[in-house]
Amino acid sequence: MKRAWLLLLVAGASCSSGSDRRYERNDLQLLTAFAAKEMCSCLFVMQRDEIYCREWARQDPNLRTYDIDWNAKRVETQAVLYWGARAHYVSPHRGCVLE
Repeated sequence: MKRAWLLLLVAGASCSSGSDRRYERNDLQLLTAFAAKEMCSCLFVMQRDEIYCREWARQDPNLRTYDIDWNAKRVETQAVLYWGARAHYVSPHRGCVLE
């Protein structure tokens, strides 16, 4: 029993020792990816209008732009001319996925 507790303690310590690892990606990358997927899902899965979906997918800071391709069922977002993401509609079951 002591051995099991020792193994759990060592495993827990090794999982939490990642304090020296840092997330190197920018928050704007996350913002654009989230916005693209949410906007795509709102428009093409939930079939809501664009005005509603702009509010649905809104975040702070509001730095991104949307480009909606209605024929291809694709949404592209961009923030500060560098970060961007695209999502496209796959099916009613799978919804939208990031590209």
